[in-house]
Amino acid sequence: MRIDVWSDNACPFCYIGKRRLENALSQFEGRDKVEVVFRSFQLDPSAPAHATQDVHDMLAAKYGMTREKAVAMNAQLTEQAKGVDLEFNFDSVQHTNTFDSHRLSHYAAAKGKGPEMSERLLRAYFTDGHNLADHQELASMAAEVGLDAADVAAMLETDAYADKVRADIAQGERLNVTGVPFFVFNNKYAVSGAQPGPVFSEVLDTVWAEEHSAPVLQTIGQPKAKAADAEGCDDGSCSI
Repeated sequence: MRIDVWSDNACPFCYIGKRRLENALSQFEGRDKVEVVFRSFQLDPSAPAHATQDVHDMLAAKYGMTREKAVAMNAQLTEQAKGVDLEFNFDSVQHTNTFDSHRLSHYAAAKGKGPEMSERLLRAYFTDGHNLADHQELASMAAEVGLDAADVAAMLETDAYADKVRADIAQGERLNVTGVPFFVFNNKYAVSGAQPGPVFSEVLDTVWAEEHSAPVLQTIGQPKAKAADAEGCDDGSCSI
């Protein structure tokens, strides 16, 4: 089974959704035969390489709310993250451009370190307060997952893997991916947003059953578990 996941390293629900999927997979009988592939998506392609304001002020300015409201929204997200054992530190988040971090993800995947790199980048942004546009910081993170820091630094100074990032984004557009996280199972079933664990479990079971049964004509409806109004990020905003 293959699961393609469109996400951005600056999307809080992408991290939460990733962990919910992983928790569902940990209880899934066919987990050893599931390949998860992370696809690039940018919520804010125009974000600067270096943060010019903290994430609370950025959200307040972008959506015409008070700083206090933005702080309260991020506090809610922090509590949700705790529900899947994640630590969000929004006071230290650096809102920067994620394009080069996506290039690094593709490089890591080519070296057999894709899942580890994706996890490290999300933790770097939401927990550790790293700048995902800083090449030196990215090279250091790559070294933590077993890649050669010098090789990564050299790669980042070129435009290597930029075409892979753009191809992912273009493919997402063809699939009408307008918000993330967005999960595609076997190029057939789509799950949008950081759905509850039972939704992921039900789709996993459905796809697994199809793969291990004789083909039959059938009508498949929506998963039984509620999937509407999922939490996710769209065009730089994150619904709660």
